[in-house]
Amino acid sequence: MGGAVALGAAAGLGTFKPGTTTVRELQPVPATASPTSFQSSKALSVNQIYRRAAPGVVQVTATQVVKTPSIDPFFGFSVPQSQSQSQQALGSGFVIDKAGHIVTSYHVIAGARSVRVSFSDNESVRARIVGSDPSTDVAVLQVDAHALALSPLPLGNSDAVHVGDPVVAIGNPFGLDRTVTAGIVSALQRVIQAPAQQYSIDHVIQTDAALNKGNSGGPLLDASGSVVGVNSQIQSGNGGNVGVGFAVPINTVKTVAAEIIKTGHAEHAFLGITGQAVTPSIAKLFRLPASAGVLVASVQPGSAAAKAGLRAGTQKVLANGESYPLGGDLIVSADGVPLDSIERLHDVISSKKPGDRVSLELWRGSSKTSLDVKLGRQPSP
Repeated sequence: MGGAVALGAAAGLGTFKPGTTTVRELQPVPATASPTSFQSSKALSVNQIYRRAAPGVVQVTATQVVKTPSIDPFFGFSVPQSQSQSQQALGSGFVIDKAGHIVTSYHVIAGARSVRVSFSDNESVRARIVGSDPSTDVAVLQVDAHALALSPLPLGNSDAVHVGDPVVAIGNPFGLDRTVTAGIVSALQRVIQAPAQQYSIDHVIQTDAALNKGNSGGPLLDASGSVVGVNSQIQSGNGGNVGVGFAVPINTVKTVAAEIIKTGHAEHAFLGITGQAVTPSIAKLFRLPASAGVLVASVQPGSAAAKAGLRAGTQKVLANGESYPLGGDLIVSADGVPLDSIERLHDVISSKKPGDRVSLELWRGSSKTSLDVKLGRQPSP
């Protein structure tokens, strides 16, 4: 495992640009950070936010054991025997309650044999992995709360964030503990690929606050000092910060973390399709019966969609650089919610639990029909 994990260029329900990289650090190297100042007189200063939040931010060190193939000393090629080798992944995290629960990124602790967290007083303690959710890149740790004076960070509302809002990131880039950087929310509603590379994460916050390797799992805070996101990835051609970072929205994290704390894992409802959103111009071009909706591109065998009889397109046609599946179902609403994007369908499904039902209204050829679908459980990556 390298210092960062490169992500693929595309996923079934969204488009991902090359160079997107998770931000954890395996070996620290020198770096610097230069925070900028906020312009709003109503906002706390970067220094005020830092002094309030830094005690609740931790450095996460995950020790992993990897097997490396043995090399034949005479011929130089790998032989079946392998050797175990330890390596450390470095990331960030933050305290969320007095019970000792700490949120970090899944990809920081993935495959860890042991995890330690370091606090602002340089005290390092062993942490237990309560559980993780690869599909949202969230993990929850727990430390012995009785032995520590914990400083939980206030959790904000990521739905209330706007483009241009000032934000602060605190983390451990390149092993430089509790480094603060500042910037703005540069975009909203981004879709990124989860580290497992099978699922997408919606409603992601984009920021120009400098994020680098080791920032993963650290908080992105608003001007009031509340956490609005968990820093997860950067867009970069060289693995370094170029001013495009991504944070998983805290509203998603709160839901997932609560379920992990309660049950040890998170479960997600699963429909089992991939699709392509339709715009009015595309609908007119292909003479579709509705001006908006989601064309079904594929149906996973054995999934809820397959059991309900959803039909995938039988041919693919290119238009404006996108591939559109034609000849299958066009879903126009879910539980009465009109679908003008893949994300809107995601929102309806993610608001439910495995076993819940969703009513889909769709066009099949020139006939309009409805399907009542019993949702399944999202498969493990």
